[in-house]
Amino acid sequence: MTLFRLDASILPATSASRALGDLVEAEWTAVHPADAIVRRDLAAEPVPATTWQNAVTAGFVPEGDRTDGHRAAQALAATFADELVDADALLFTVPLYNYGVSQHFKTWFDVAYTDPRIDPQGTALQGKPATLVTVLGGNYAPGTPKDGWDHSTAWLRRVLEDVWGLDLRVVERPFTLVGVNPALDAFADVAADLRRTAEDAARTAGRELAESLQAA
Repeated sequence: MTLFRLDASILPATSASRALGDLVEAEWTAVHPADAIVRRDLAAEPVPATTWQNAVTAGFVPEGDRTDGHRAAQALAATFADELVDADALLFTVPLYNYGVSQHFKTWFDVAYTDPRIDPQGTALQGKPATLVTVLGGNYAPGTPKDGWDHSTAWLRRVLEDVWGLDLRVVERPFTLVGVNPALDAFADVAADLRRTAEDAARTAGRELAESLQAA
């Protein structure tokens, strides 16, 4: 069995999303101790913004006329697709940034999406077990002052669950900036409860991810 793990936080040393991902991974490893984990760290190796343009436009250019940029982009898209297709389970840790999707993750997704194996007509990822870990600095739940400001989580669910057809579990932790931003100090108790809930959810998701394949 192989787990593919992708991390998108730009602050690895203090990343709340990576910490939750570690809990998911630990549960996976407990069930599959000898199995491989393939990692892609988008902070350590960000995808150049021009890659997607080159991957898309290569399809409109005769093969003999393609540039080095075209060929490199297509090769990288194939690598991304290989990592997804070859894995038995997937783990994504993706924070909310500035109310939207992480640019690192969006660029990675767009490039991977150009590979014909995982476009909407492809079935290579259909039903594959996956966990998405996402964290939010504030709280965007219904009834909060910024309800509706999270433009990341719903998009992530849409592309992973509906477009790629993954069997997706989602772990979410709000209020990660409590204790960092003094304006949020009044929410310390709430944030602590939300953190414990998210950590429990991460462990549960990790066990379910591992055991779904063990049962199969």
